[in-house]
Amino acid sequence: MSSYASFTEFYPFYLQEHSNRTCRRLHFIGSTLVLAVIVLAALSGQLRWLWLMPLIGYGFAWVGHFAFEKNRPATFQHPLYSLAGDWVMYGQMLRGKIRF
Repeated sequence: MSSYASFTEFYPFYLQEHSNRTCRRLHFIGSTLVLAVIVLAALSGQLRWLWLMPLIGYGFAWVGHFAFEKNRPATFQHPLYSLAGDWVMYGQMLRGKIRF
């Protein structure tokens, strides 16, 4: 994997790595559950729930990559760009710019 000078340069690669619809759906489910955990922790005042965020977020995403996309998650080489890509893709899926 080559180096990227900006997120704008990285994002087309990120989308290419998420061409499988089931993989994208698993990302979406994981991200939605991460948001639910944040709300749960905030409403309950029990921050201990937050430890679930990486487990849920990465768990769903990695199943999508290894079982369906058959590639290695971009997180391993570009963790910050990949995290940003997850949320940009999530927003685009919510707005209908990317198919579920």
